[in-house]
Amino acid sequence: MSFPRVRAMIFVAVLFVTAGVVVVTAINRDSQLMPPQDPCEPGQIRVNVDVPDEEQVTVNVYNGTDRTGLAEQISNELANRGFTTNTMEGVPEGGPYTLAGYIIFGPEGVGAAWLVSAYFLEGEYDPRFDKDKQGPEVDLILGADFQQLTTQTEVNQRIAELGQPQPPDGTCAA
Repeated sequence: MSFPRVRAMIFVAVLFVTAGVVVVTAINRDSQLMPPQDPCEPGQIRVNVDVPDEEQVTVNVYNGTDRTGLAEQISNELANRGFTTNTMEGVPEGGPYTLAGYIIFGPEGVGAAWLVSAYFLEGEYDPRFDKDKQGPEVDLILGADFQQLTTQTEVNQRIAELGQPQPPDGTCAA
C-alpha cells in the first residue's frame, strides 16, 4: 500500500470514530429520553398562567357599593367586550370594599384574572388569589372607588404594561 492511501484510510477511520462519538453523545443528552422535570417544588400549587381570549373567561360580577344596579351595568359592559358574565346577588364576605375592584381567582384562573385586571388602571384593583377556589371563573367585586372600566385603548396599553402573568407566591406555572 502506498503512503497517501494509508493516510486517506486513517483519515476516514478518524471521521467514523468522531461521528460515532457525536452520535453517542447526542443520544445520551437527548432530553426526550429523560423523564420530564417537574417545574414545581414540593408544596407548591400548580396554576394556569395561560391567557385566554375574553370569550373564554367567565366573570362573576358583584356590587360591593351602595350604588343600585352597578353589577348588572358592568356585567353588560364586560359582555359587550366579549366576556361571559354572571351578575351576582349579594357581596362575598371580606369587605369593606374601598378600591375600584377586587379580582378573586383560583389556580385555574390566574391567566383569566390577569386579563380582567387589564380592564382596570394600575393600583385600582386588588388581586386576591384563593388556592381553594375551583374552576377558571374570576370573581370581580366592584368597590366604592369604582368609576368605569378602562377604554379599549387603555386595555391594550395595560396588557403591554403588565407583561406576562406571574404565578402567585407559593405556586408554580404548570
